[in-house]
Amino acid sequence: MEITVVDQLNEAQVKKLYEMYQNEWFTKGRVLKDIKEMLLHTDFVFGFCKNGSNELIGFARVISDHVYKAFVFDVIVDQDYREKGLGKFIVDNILNHPTLKHVSHIECYCPEKLVPFYQKWDFKPRTSLLLRREM
Repeated sequence: MEITVVDQLNEAQVKKLYEMYQNEWFTKGRVLKDIKEMLLHTDFVFGFCKNGSNELIGFARVISDHVYKAFVFDVIVDQDYREKGLGKFIVDNILNHPTLKHVSHIECYCPEKLVPFYQKWDFKPRTSLLLRREM
């Protein structure tokens, strides 16, 4: 499958991202207005569309200081395009980005069942705890 990578989402793609978010446990309930605001303040947006179409089929975002730390969020593949290598394509694009490939630590968090997927790129479980303050 041929894929086009975009670094900004158009209005239709933002709406598709909203729909994709509603199907996932880790993003369900996000609000369209807030998603638009989030995208404005995200350092690196990775949108993935099937060639010849602007329809969003995969997404990820990264927040980074461009030197020491980068944190990958919201790696998501549309349900109709899973098990076709798109997740691997997304992570490869993030890790090979001209700025991000020089960052000292790239981090993500994921459910335990996805640890083997990320270990293919040498992501390793750490012993530190993720702390969260919710509003």
